[in-house]
Amino acid sequence: MTDFDARTTGPEILAGVDLTGRRMIVTGGASGIGAETVRALAGAGAEVTVATREPADAKPLIDEAAPGRVLARRLDLADLASVRAFVADWDGPLHALVANAGIMALPDRQTSPEGWELQLAVNYLGHFALAYGLHGALADAGGRVVAVSSGAHLAHPVDFADPQFAVRPYEGWAAYGQSKTADVLLAVGLARRWAADGIVANALGPGTIHTKLQRHIDRETMVRFGAMDESGRLVVPAHYKTPAEGASTTVLLAGSPTVAGVTGRYFEDNREAPVVAGGPDASSGVAAHAMDEDAADRLWELGLPLVR
Repeated sequence: MTDFDARTTGPEILAGVDLTGRRMIVTGGASGIGAETVRALAGAGAEVTVATREPADAKPLIDEAAPGRVLARRLDLADLASVRAFVADWDGPLHALVANAGIMALPDRQTSPEGWELQLAVNYLGHFALAYGLHGALADAGGRVVAVSSGAHLAHPVDFADPQFAVRPYEGWAAYGQSKTADVLLAVGLARRWAADGIVANALGPGTIHTKLQRHIDRETMVRFGAMDESGRLVVPAHYKTPAEGASTTVLLAGSPTVAGVTGRYFEDNREAPVVAGGPDASSGVAAHAMDEDAADRLWELGLPLVR
């Protein structure tokens, strides 16, 4: 579908593309691949709102962009009251909503005000509430929703019997993987329900990149991943991407005309990924459990009472 690959950067994706007049939101857009996503989209002419818990963190992006290209508004995805306030403050069309913010591998079980396990609450529920609340703005623009997932989804379907780890023993990576499966299912659910409104939704795995997302990972695990040496210094393995490379698939789905009309899919390295069985030995592709329409419906119904 595209000629881009794993080493393509966000600006390269949009070379020659004019996004002037397009309005976009990037959650968690003040750092990491979120910031590179903002840079690429704003660099192509879009007006990009960085939705973040600390709007002041976006000041460097605002200062380096053309005037009016990058804005910042407060959003705490763990707090649905904050999501509702953000939605109420939004006015006008929305051409792309990039669900990029997330937390990873919390060592201890934490919960949101609604009692949801915190990774599922932030990575999925907050974004679901945000998209649901902005439906009208997206429909006005024939907008795109882009859900940033992870290869961690491959081994962890959503456990509908105990999604909040209320009974089963909590394990940070299992909770993270489940939340990233939920992100793919979010795109599947939106694509099914909102196609008639002209809205498309897709998910992606950005690859492995050094960002603040790894802040909860202990040194022993980082060393085992080959991402840190024994002295605690970060190492960049050959398969790691730069933040600009890691943002490129997000940029593709949010702004490139090459994927216009594509919906309900999962992308890796700027290409649509094959559906695979998943499991602990899977390393690429999208797991069948993350593309399951019945699971997408169940997850939608699980969150719906909280966002109406």
